[in-house]
Amino acid sequence: MAIRLERVYDESGSGDYRVLVDRIWPRGISKESLAADEWLREIAPSSKLRKAFHSGDVSWDEFRRSYLTELKDHRDTLRPLAERASRESVTLLYSAKDDEHNNAVVLKQYLSMLE
Repeated sequence: MAIRLERVYDESGSGDYRVLVDRIWPRGISKESLAADEWLREIAPSSKLRKAFHSGDVSWDEFRRSYLTELKDHRDTLRPLAERASRESVTLLYSAKDDEHNNAVVLKQYLSMLE
């Protein structure tokens, strides 16, 4: 499975299939300037979970566990993306500043379990 992670504010040079995986459109970026093939906002963490994590009310481990639980409800939406990643490179786009603790990291893990 070929899944890459990329922050939307970084320069992109990839020709991958690119999917924005945030619930909210990234600040300061126009829809024309973000080279995304798809925006799957429905698979992003719930607003309640996202806000709790960003405010520090839940730890990374709690966020990860809760988000994996939420993703189970989107299995049918995610299966085609996992199948695409088994055939070609897919880049998950996110806007978080932390490259190691964000929803795209958890989503990549989940997609690898769907293979």
